[in-house]
Amino acid sequence: MSHIVVLGAGVIGLSSALQIQSQGHQVTIIARDFPGPFETVDPRLQIDYTSPWGGAHNRWVPPTNATEEREHAMALRTFARMRELCRNYPAAGITFMPGIEYLEAPSPAYQELNAEKAKILGMEGFRLLKPAELPDDKVKMGFEYNSWCVNPMVYCSFLLRRFGYLGGKVVKKEVRSPVEIFEMRESGRVDAVINASGIGFGDPDVFITRGQTCLVANLCPATVTRQNADGSWSFSVPRNFDGGTIIGGTKEPNNWDPNPSPEVRAALLQNFAGTYPQILAKDNEYQVIADIVGRRPTRKNGMRLEKELTGDGKCIIHAYGPGGRGYELSWGVSEAVAGLLSGHLGLASQNQRPKL
Repeated sequence: MSHIVVLGAGVIGLSSALQIQSQGHQVTIIARDFPGPFETVDPRLQIDYTSPWGGAHNRWVPPTNATEEREHAMALRTFARMRELCRNYPAAGITFMPGIEYLEAPSPAYQELNAEKAKILGMEGFRLLKPAELPDDKVKMGFEYNSWCVNPMVYCSFLLRRFGYLGGKVVKKEVRSPVEIFEMRESGRVDAVINASGIGFGDPDVFITRGQTCLVANLCPATVTRQNADGSWSFSVPRNFDGGTIIGGTKEPNNWDPNPSPEVRAALLQNFAGTYPQILAKDNEYQVIADIVGRRPTRKNGMRLEKELTGDGKCIIHAYGPGGRGYELSWGVSEAVAGLLSGHLGLASQNQRPKL
């Protein structure tokens, strides 16, 4: 039995650990931070552990190049796995609900969307919105489809619990390089390392993207996204399972500020209420729970998903840098990681066969 170490306990690391585990490998997760209840997470100390802060939902993005085609295929695989998990584990933190999109300046890829195109792309339940269904005159296009949302704390804790139940081991430790894991005494023999740490360990293409959102107690029956003409966004991501609703949000490359801005919060809440006033239906006001600031690792030209062999033949499979699409792509990424691992172990096994 091979021993595989997964570095990182975010949604990519947890999904990959379970996928590899299902192939019969012994798996250990090594990470500095692990999932826990929202009430116990320190937002300052764990600002770079972004999975708990994510607005975790599915948004279909019409692909226009090879990178987006690959990500779309991963999103489709993740959609199927989320449906399976939701059906088999009702308490996993997953909810299927409508996804609504409003666009002020739709790109050609969006303008080409219709029922036939959506069917080809696998967008279930797609429907173009009528002009009367749009929130204001600035919005030039709108549509809805079937989507899913997760409560990150519930979902990631479920994945970790499932991993432990199936025999996985965890080590709480900070490391400086994936190569270090091969020399760690607590790791034992390591046949391969999955680098799902997010940060890239010196990868020059990785940068952080600061995002500020606001968690409110208001319930929302759909995940709603508005793309504004100036490039800004307004969105809601219901968490359900007593997790409230995320209202967002900002995307600020290379901004390391850990402090939430009251002015930004006010603008986020006002903008979303203007787009989707139903959010205020009960008391005509927001019930704010917390401001959230997260710093998610992003990578130029898409995530890194590849095998690397070090000078002494040690295998590291990199799986990091999806930006804000970690949840959307998670199971698709995990299957790709498992495929790379199987290819490596098969090749290694073949090379070790005695010559006849």
